[in-house]
Amino acid sequence: MIAQRIICIVLGYFFGLIEMGYILGKIKNIDIRDFGSGNSGTTNTMRVLGKKAGLITFFVDALKAVFCGLLVYALFHKSCENIMFVLLLYSGFGVILGHNFPFYMKFKGGKGIAASAGMITSLAIYDWKFVVLGFFVFFISLYITKYVSFSSLMLMGSLLIEMIVWGQLGMVHNLNPECRIEAYIITGLMTALAFVRHKDNIKRLANGTERKIGEKKEA
Repeated sequence: MIAQRIICIVLGYFFGLIEMGYILGKIKNIDIRDFGSGNSGTTNTMRVLGKKAGLITFFVDALKAVFCGLLVYALFHKSCENIMFVLLLYSGFGVILGHNFPFYMKFKGGKGIAASAGMITSLAIYDWKFVVLGFFVFFISLYITKYVSFSSLMLMGSLLIEMIVWGQLGMVHNLNPECRIEAYIITGLMTALAFVRHKDNIKRLANGTERKIGEKKEA
């Protein structure tokens, strides 16, 4: 069933090409990547174009992963029910790749966290635990630290831990035991990519210069 996996990644990539932050910037006659952190994701859009634009960007970037997951489910759940959980991971990974590396933007997109949140939400088709614990981890981290970047990395790190622990315990609904390692690898790649895309944020977190949510940039 390699073909289905490839189809899921390709479909995901094309869904991921919907760059809402970039689109909103173009409406304002600017390239969002020329300002702030230089990416087209939620946080930079919020800082450059305002909270409303940032929220719109987040929901669109998340929903494109949700809708891609629903499409993949509609296409394959009858013929590939035993690997559907893994196919949802592939489609989500494709969305993240499309969001992070859009070909028409010279492969310079966002950091993939909103898309990852949408991917996690799509997993609720089979297992709601990932959504509940994932968002709990994110918002508790954000409440305590006020760092969006740190909270985003906590979300992805916790996803990998949950996938491995629950997978090994047989607690992931519809995760075929034969596909467990595959699921761990895909989740690991998504998590690793999130950390790579946040490398500058990690450096700023380490030296204490990362901006907190709501904190204005010094003149």
